[in-house]
Amino acid sequence: MERMKKLIITGDDFGLTVPANEAIEQAHRQGVLTTASLMVGARAATDAIERARRLPTLGVGLHIALVDGSPVLPARQVPDLVTSQGEFSSRLVRAGINLFFRPRASRQLEKEIRAQFQAFKKTGFLLDHVNAHHHMHLHPTVLGLILKVGREFGMRAMRLPYEPILPSWRASRRAFLRKLGMGLVLAPWTAFLKRRLKYARIRSNQFVFGMNDSGRMDLDLVLRLIKNLPEGISEIYFHPAISRRPEIDRPDGKGNHRAEFEALTSPAIQEALRASGVETITFSDL
Repeated sequence: MERMKKLIITGDDFGLTVPANEAIEQAHRQGVLTTASLMVGARAATDAIERARRLPTLGVGLHIALVDGSPVLPARQVPDLVTSQGEFSSRLVRAGINLFFRPRASRQLEKEIRAQFQAFKKTGFLLDHVNAHHHMHLHPTVLGLILKVGREFGMRAMRLPYEPILPSWRASRRAFLRKLGMGLVLAPWTAFLKRRLKYARIRSNQFVFGMNDSGRMDLDLVLRLIKNLPEGISEIYFHPAISRRPEIDRPDGKGNHRAEFEALTSPAIQEALRASGVETITFSDL
């Protein structure tokens, strides 16, 4: 059997801010970015949709936001999902427990997920893929509802957030124990997700890169990732922006979204992909 390496290159948080939208548009026009994950309820979603209409070769997917953001539905319709300010909680573990143990919250969750799929459908874009903000689709309740609702809207592909430890570490050469620990913690959840996707006949990538080094996907790291890509279908995802902005930079000050944008548009990346024989694709190509 012929060995192959295929790569999906994604810009997440499309619609979060105008600088992020500009970076994703330019990274597709001038660089290697193949897909973008749209946050339909984010404040710059309209701007993102207008840009994507000018990019017929960009694969646009739905980035479902259920934490650390704003609902599409009015807050009064999803009171168990939002804070007193009408926003989703930024406390991921607490939110996950709430969704698992409170049936009323689960019912509201289904309504919100359906509203986000409906908002995406109104854009007229082909649904390239689905994933969730902060990988909340690893949560069994969230996953079950996305599969249920997504079937109604023609969902055919979803991100599998499995980052293989050794290729990730060989590329970054940092934080091996942290990456190992995260991999062990997430292993049962990613295995469960993989089984559910297979049973539901939903396509996915086999590997993902960007989880362990989110906000630090600069040129040098991406070049090393390309060199260490495993055989099969990988996805590398980014959070690019054309300028550094407080609302999108990491709170610890370690993120550099401008550097991620520069990596995506660097001729060195394009040359590395050609030299390595890596085929860039979208989820729709799976």
